[in-house]
Amino acid sequence: MTTILVTGASRGIGFEISRAFLRRGHHVIATCRDPDNAHDLQALEGVLEIHALDVGDPASIAHCADSLADRAIDILVNNAGIAYRDTRIGHLDYAAWRRVLDINLLAPVAVLEAFLPHLLRGEGRKAVAISSSLGSITRAGGGNYFYRTSKAALNMAMRSIGADLAQQGVTVAVVSPGFVDTDLTQALPVPKIPARESGDGLAAYIEAMTPEDGRRFLRFNGDELPW
Repeated sequence: MTTILVTGASRGIGFEISRAFLRRGHHVIATCRDPDNAHDLQALEGVLEIHALDVGDPASIAHCADSLADRAIDILVNNAGIAYRDTRIGHLDYAAWRRVLDINLLAPVAVLEAFLPHLLRGEGRKAVAISSSLGSITRAGGGNYFYRTSKAALNMAMRSIGADLAQQGVTVAVVSPGFVDTDLTQALPVPKIPARESGDGLAAYIEAMTPEDGRRFLRFNGDELPW
C-alpha cells in the first residue's frame, strides 16, 4: 500500500487530494494545523492518519517529521499555501509579501527537506508541490504580485531541488490544480473547477508521475503549462 503525506489537508484542494487517494486505496497521512477540529477530514473513510503540522512554524515541521521518524513515505504532496490579492503599486504591504513567500516558497522547501529521509525509505520517492498557472512567467499578467512571485519561485526551487535529488531516485514535480472552487475563490466572479474534479485529476496524475514530469509544468488534467 502506497503511503502519501499531504499538507494542508483539512480543507480545499488538500482535502480533495486526500479523499481521492483514500478512494484509490492508499494510506494517507493527512496533516493540518488543528486536527481536533478537522471534522470533515476525520469523517473520511479509508486508511487515514491525521497529524498536526503548521508549515509556517519550523518547530512544528521538525516535530511532525520526528513523530514519523521511522516511517517510510512514498509520496509527499506539499499543498499548504496562502493567497493575498490586494497588491497595488503604491500600496504594497511588504510584511504581507514576506508572509506569502514564507508559506508558499520557504515552507514547502522546509517540509521537503524535513521529510526527505522518509521519502528515501519509501518506494515511490515522489515529491509534488501544488503550484499555480499564476506562477508562469511566460503567461504573467498584472496584479497579484505576492502570489505570482511565490509560485514562480516555488517552481524554480522545486525544479532545482529535483535536479539534485534525481540521483537519489526522487522525482520532484510541480502541478497546477486549476482555478478551483474553494472558500478562497468563491467571491471571484469567474468560472471555477469543482474541487473534487481537480483532486481526482491530481491524484491520478501523481500516481502515474514519472521522472520526466519533474521537467514539466502540468495542470491537474495533464495539460502542459509554460514555465
